[in-house]
Amino acid sequence: MIARRALALLLATGIATAATRPLPVTIREQGVLYTGGQVSGDRVSGQMHVFYQIPARVPPRHYPIVFIHGSRLTGAGFLGTPDGRPGWATWFLSRGWPVYVVDQPGKGRSGYFPKAYGPQEHDPSRKQIVERFTASEKMSPLPWPTAKLHTQWPGTGLPGDPAFEQFFASEVANMPDVDMQYALTTRAVTELLKKIGPAIVVTHSQAGPLSWMIAQANPGKIKAIVAVEPTGNANREGKGPATPCGITDACLMFTPTLPGAAELGMTRTPEKAAMGVDCWLQSSARYKLPWLARTPILIATGEASYHAGQDYCTSAFLTQAGVPNDYVYLPTVGIRGNGHMQMLEKNNLQIAAFYEKWLIQHVK
Repeated sequence: MIARRALALLLATGIATAATRPLPVTIREQGVLYTGGQVSGDRVSGQMHVFYQIPARVPPRHYPIVFIHGSRLTGAGFLGTPDGRPGWATWFLSRGWPVYVVDQPGKGRSGYFPKAYGPQEHDPSRKQIVERFTASEKMSPLPWPTAKLHTQWPGTGLPGDPAFEQFFASEVANMPDVDMQYALTTRAVTELLKKIGPAIVVTHSQAGPLSWMIAQANPGKIKAIVAVEPTGNANREGKGPATPCGITDACLMFTPTLPGAAELGMTRTPEKAAMGVDCWLQSSARYKLPWLARTPILIATGEASYHAGQDYCTSAFLTQAGVPNDYVYLPTVGIRGNGHMQMLEKNNLQIAAFYEKWLIQHVK
């Protein structure tokens, strides 16, 4: 963990006492567009819904921020919280950042087309939502050790509570073909970047691998990456790497050229900073990702999340591949009690303020 560096940043920027309410803002332009769609006969599929807002005044180095949601979610999670508070997109907009909130192809307002995507996955489970996201601290036995530290979900986190029901109503079914999901979203975001220019990417959970895939597809256009609890290198079950190629399912462009995933020699490697979760690293650190090495990268994890500990392994894999990055376990910078859905929790704007300070310090 980079606790010392992150804490120094926290103190230097005064975030511990900074106001976190959105500021008044004049919006110069807002609207909706679709990117990535492909026409076949009289049908179109692969399109991605994008809601955008551009403030009247954009300070220097305030590049557009593209928010990409995770599994069984939509962009709604960045627009507001289930108990009616402002979301991250509103907060960043009020600080002068143009914001672009997407629904990945096949999700939400992007539409699901079975003829193109195949049958949808099963519906979301209320039990899984309670255990993983909203009330892990109330489960017996605890589903993971740090679950007991969860304090930030608004409301009880249980079925019947208004905030729970709002969140449950926002859940959607997944596209079963994950590789198709990643390919379609990468293509759609690439088309979006052609329209808006260089941007910052904020990803969450299942969208984590898109952090690297989008950067690879758009050389020089990604000015920073904030990967919030990304699907990546390890998992708590420990039965193997969470992704075949270290941090993605389809292997990235390594140097020297990687013939296949097997050549990475993924080896189970205990890491103290991973808090009891073993990482899966290259056996010889031969393969590098030089094209990603100049992009500022922040990987951040909540104290009580089921990702606690395992996200460090994604950071470790990148470091071994020659990619500098910052890993922050949020309690080391005084942000406590968060589960996996930190953008919806009671201190969501405190977290947004920390991410903004990091961006201001790192984006060139």
